[in-house]
Amino acid sequence: MAVILIDTCVVTDLADDSSAWFEWSATTLERLDQHHSFIINPIIYSETSVGFEKIEEVEALFNHLGFEIKPIPKEALFLAGKAFLQYKRRKGEKKNVLPDFFIGAHAAVSGYQLMTRDKGRFSSYFPSIELIIPELGKLH
Repeated sequence: MAVILIDTCVVTDLADDSSAWFEWSATTLERLDQHHSFIINPIIYSETSVGFEKIEEVEALFNHLGFEIKPIPKEALFLAGKAFLQYKRRKGEKKNVLPDFFIGAHAAVSGYQLMTRDKGRFSSYFPSIELIIPELGKLH
């Protein structure tokens, strides 16, 4: 069974059924469910927790979604640092991007597909990742 790492933006879509992207995220997961397992990592867990008051609420969400949390391998942590350094050398201005590099490196090193709405950085710095993204300009 293939493994798909679920990016934070997709988790937050699924946590709010009034989100503009809820329908795309939910139907894409349903379509993939029979042949894939879905995971998150500690970075995604942490980013998601920002929107909740209590840990029990976050735990309930991930239990409901059936997403298992997997640790990030050391090799991915190393790769994330190298990719972030490359980003900075290319004059990357944003300061809040390091979590994306952890997520991308985790998917790349582990051979996971990545379900996300944020194509840019992942495709630029981790071209080996198979991305599951919305069709350009379409809400599903």
